[in-house]
Amino acid sequence: MESFMNFRKQLLHNYIFGSSLAVLGVGGIFIFFTLSLSAFEFFVLAAILTISFFSMIIIEYFAFSKDIKPILKVYEEDCLNLSSLHHAFARLHSFPTLTFKRIMGPHLIGLSAPAVILATYFIHLELLSIPYSFVLFAMIGAILVAGMHGIIEFFLTIKAIQPLLKELSNIADQHFSDSLSLEGKKIISIKRKFQLSFLYITVFPILLFGLATQVKLDILRESIQNYWSWAGFIILIGLAFAYLGSKLLFLDVNQPIVQLQNSMKNVQEGNLTAKTDELYSDEFAGLVSGFNHMVDAINIREQQNQMMFESLLESLSAALDARDPYTAGHSGRVAAYSFQIGEKYGLSVHELSLLKKSAILHDIGKIGITDKILQKDGKLTDEEFAEIKKHPLVGANIVQQVQGVTDMDVVIEGIMYHHERYDGRGYPLGISGTAIPLFGRIIAVADAFDAMTSNRPYRNGMLFDKALTIIEQGKGSQWDPEFASIFVDLMKEPMKAKKVTS
Repeated sequence: MESFMNFRKQLLHNYIFGSSLAVLGVGGIFIFFTLSLSAFEFFVLAAILTISFFSMIIIEYFAFSKDIKPILKVYEEDCLNLSSLHHAFARLHSFPTLTFKRIMGPHLIGLSAPAVILATYFIHLELLSIPYSFVLFAMIGAILVAGMHGIIEFFLTIKAIQPLLKELSNIADQHFSDSLSLEGKKIISIKRKFQLSFLYITVFPILLFGLATQVKLDILRESIQNYWSWAGFIILIGLAFAYLGSKLLFLDVNQPIVQLQNSMKNVQEGNLTAKTDELYSDEFAGLVSGFNHMVDAINIREQQNQMMFESLLESLSAALDARDPYTAGHSGRVAAYSFQIGEKYGLSVHELSLLKKSAILHDIGKIGITDKILQKDGKLTDEEFAEIKKHPLVGANIVQQVQGVTDMDVVIEGIMYHHERYDGRGYPLGISGTAIPLFGRIIAVADAFDAMTSNRPYRNGMLFDKALTIIEQGKGSQWDPEFASIFVDLMKEPMKAKKVTS
């Protein structure tokens, strides 16, 4: 509700600013600076303007309440309703147009009608000594001023609705898993914006000056110098309005362009989940909607590619396991243990996905080891063990050949370094401590535990408790102490152990 109140407050500020500038500012200057009035006539016209202004406020209040009702309904309902959200979302997009119509309708009529009636009546009573034609000129001037006021309010309202559009979209996404969208529907076209803006930016100063000149020439009895002093002031007002209108038009067109540029940069950087906000109701609505559909399609395709890639990795792992029935399932279990360690450590979803890939492939280099060595029942000779020790390098070289997949360097780190020891006595490079890449240190713990607890032709697997004791004793020497501790804590939770071993 707070955001709605801020929205209504912003509209009120915009309206007070625009109305004061247009009605009391330009309108007042046009009347009081152009006409030659006595003190009493000045008071009469001021009273007419004041009465008309409050009449306009009352009439426009009822029109505004009707326009904003569908939006207010969302915040007053006891239970969220998706249909109400869609209706409010569409109404918000229509609000700039409704604002312009309200200013050219209730606003203009509410001000002009009582002003014309009262001015005509006071002229009839000879309380105002101005021609009746001046009332007509004032009416034309009011239409010009209202039009420029409407254009300014139109662009200010476009800005004001955007925070609320974002909030409604977030509510629909969080509570209904639904996206609010105009689906490319145009409320008002860019062409129409430019036409109206051009009309008031260019024509308004000319017509206002011409109208004021006509009035001034009818009553002017002053020198030509005084006339141009007055004319220069009127032209300055017209140019100020024209500049403000053109500035607002530029900001309106520039914002979606900048927004789309930033969103495209996010996609370029690999962020496929951050779609751009649908805040527009002109041709940009179709462009933004199309961009978001494109991001959705890219995201779906990326997910499909990831699933295919992971299936390929699992197939390679299964092919490796098939060579040695005694180690079947080893890669999958190591991947599960590694994932749990990484999750507890606080890795991101993306990092966990890469860790899983790396763990699944950590022994892929054993494809290059002969069956005679790989499936040997007894103890390996020094030469045979030296051959086995090559599998991290062989695996890294194999995976390096994969093309078109991002972040493969990180995946390779787990394959390359999962047999390094924290004290530097591991292989293939003998590096130590945190110089060993993160994935290598995590997978090293998971790989060692599963190797100790798995059956081999020449021995039975250890009991979990004994293997965990060895892991604890090897903290800081064979394994990274932090990841070893995390793993031991995890495995002492019965459900965790059951989940991985089942």
